[in-house]
Amino acid sequence: MADNTNADVKRLSFERAIEELETIVKRLEDGKVPLEESVAIYERGEALKRRCDELLRQAEARVDKITTDASGQVAGAEPLDVQ
Repeated sequence: MADNTNADVKRLSFERAIEELETIVKRLEDGKVPLEESVAIYERGEALKRRCDELLRQAEARVDKITTDASGQVAGAEPLDVQ
């Protein structure tokens, strides 16, 4: 089932993954979820967090850093150095 869950998470958009992660956090904070279910949704939450991190890194890699000349005018763009 974990492989199925991870495959499912890998298809989610950032917005959908963050929305589901927020729902999980609220449920866990509420404290009314049985222990076994808490563990299962916590594990899914971890997978969702990794997905969000991955999508954010991909988006950052596509961002261009704008360069300016001495007068402050835009001189061009270069790839953002993401490490």
